[in-house]
Amino acid sequence: MRRLLSILCSFIFVLGVQAQNDRGHIRLGNRLFHQQKFEQAEVEYRKAVGKNSANPQAHYNLGCALFAQKKDSAAVKQYEIAGRLEKTSRRKAMVFHNLGVVCQQHQLYQQAITAYEESLRNNPNDNETRYNLALCKKLLKNQPRQNQNKNKQNKNKQDNKKNNQQNQNNKNQDKQNPNNQPQPKEQMSKDNAEQLLNAAMQEEQATQQRLKDAMRQPQRRKLQKNW
Repeated sequence: MRRLLSILCSFIFVLGVQAQNDRGHIRLGNRLFHQQKFEQAEVEYRKAVGKNSANPQAHYNLGCALFAQKKDSAAVKQYEIAGRLEKTSRRKAMVFHNLGVVCQQHQLYQQAITAYEESLRNNPNDNETRYNLALCKKLLKNQPRQNQNKNKQNKNKQDNKKNNQQNQNNKNQDKQNPNNQPQPKEQMSKDNAEQLLNAAMQEEQATQQRLKDAMRQPQRRKLQKNW
């Protein structure tokens, strides 16, 4: 896009016969612009617009100064005003060429195509505009596929994010409810073994006690507690 920008900067209009008060601001703005003092150039162009709001050159040059500062939306507004005011075909072609460049940089290919076509209607011999027009048509044709791929990637990211969040929630829930966690199988087997062993020992003791009791005189039996 550097190629387009260099062409854009060369489109600063040469002044014709203008009112003395706004002409001086435009000339000073042009000198500042070519010195790459874009903010100062913007100030002078705005002064020219304030002096004569019907001057298409002031609006166009203001748009160029804004574009150089990456104030694209403000630049588009000034180009659109210049396009409505300008009567000269060559200058009108320049306005819409630059408008197309801004739209193209933001991947607004349909708007860029419309601007380039208007530029070529006013200057059919501009090969640079014709090249940009063909490029935007190609990019516009490929854009639906690019959008589909982007949407698919975004969906995969959202699904992964959702799964990660769900896993994190599950971990947090387990930490908050430790009683819900299953105990290790090894510990459960050990407990069961101890229970079975104790039961067997008590049963053996009870059996021996019954044998002893049978050999003695009858007496009151002590009830065993349930296990």
